[in-house]
Amino acid sequence: MLQRIFFGLECLFYGVILAGLLSTSAEAPSTDPGNQARRFTRTIEFDFINWTLNAVEVKLGQTTIGTPFYFKDTIRHQIVLDYLVLMDQILRDEYFLQLMYIDPAIQRPETASTGLRAELDDLYARQRQLAPLAESILQEQLSAVLAEIGLTTGGQPLPPVAFHISPLPYHLVISPRDRIQEDATISLVPDLPVDRQASLESQVDAALNVSSLVVPVGGIGSYPTMVMRTTDLNWLTDTVAHEWVHNWLTLRPLGLNYDTTPELRTMNETTASIAGGEIMHLVLERYYPEQLTGQVFQTISLSILPPPPPFDFRAEMHTTRVHVDELLAAGKIEEAEAYMEQRRQFFWENGYAIRKLNQAYFAFYGAYADVPGGAAGEDPVGPAVRALREQSSSLTKFLKTIARMNSFQQLQDALAR
Repeated sequence: MLQRIFFGLECLFYGVILAGLLSTSAEAPSTDPGNQARRFTRTIEFDFINWTLNAVEVKLGQTTIGTPFYFKDTIRHQIVLDYLVLMDQILRDEYFLQLMYIDPAIQRPETASTGLRAELDDLYARQRQLAPLAESILQEQLSAVLAEIGLTTGGQPLPPVAFHISPLPYHLVISPRDRIQEDATISLVPDLPVDRQASLESQVDAALNVSSLVVPVGGIGSYPTMVMRTTDLNWLTDTVAHEWVHNWLTLRPLGLNYDTTPELRTMNETTASIAGGEIMHLVLERYYPEQLTGQVFQTISLSILPPPPPFDFRAEMHTTRVHVDELLAAGKIEEAEAYMEQRRQFFWENGYAIRKLNQAYFAFYGAYADVPGGAAGEDPVGPAVRALREQSSSLTKFLKTIARMNSFQQLQDALAR
């Protein structure tokens, strides 16, 4: 019991620190693009401090109960899978409820959806009971794997693994028009409708002569970390591990310098992506081996939406990024923007719905370079991080080596040795 109370207090300590770090961008100089854009976003910005306090309260409740620690492994395994099945039912019902309000053949959707809404209320009640157990079990399993590979201080991961499944804020990403570079990111409320997103982008672009884009995210390295709802255990485990690595890096030079340069941001995101994938595999291998043998749980995206046609998205996006970089380097901004819109329509024709393809899109997605190709184009940072991982004898050695770095030059020097 005492250990779980200490865990809760640690959650509160790290949560307040990281919430403060995530909120410090509001103090940027008046010439900063993010600060200038806040005249359009102040009323719709996400409140990290309140979210953190609420999430920590949930985590404290989980630690005082401590129920998952007394369950057998088979029961713990089943609780997590039952949670995923329950989430699939919720996502399906929410999807069908939305359709009932869209279908012109349904004249009175309020009446027609009475039974479905009652079923959803029952599912939500069950979710409130099951989610804390499932989260606690996954936290403990991930912590055990981190201990096995040596990513602990005093015998436990620091900060402790803590995540909360929650609606996630959107990010408003701002890039200059003449180059691809993330100059600012502002977190917005989770329920911002798409028309408001498009309107906000237009306002910011016109006022600041920049390229902006509101993007969804799957996880945020707050503390406890935020993770969106999903039915995919592989993705969930990967994301929780990815965001914990961000928390771990925040206590070290690489993470502390996350926003210092575009190269350091890419180093951070690529490192977290590589580590998240490897840690996820270790967790599944130990606790959910059926996920690695083809018996993968069917997700909502696979069960409702048709599969996309054969199309090499990463290769085509890589080609797009490379040509955009060439056009921008030549000072052909309008031509680059026209080309990106042309390519956006090309992606649409091949089954990929991208609402807007612009400089901000590449500035955001190009930082995740754990796999060759894609939105990173010919950026050398991602390949350098991957090369360091290949040269490292273990994931732990790789993480401890790159965590000490505070510049891309240090990474290049390490590879040259």
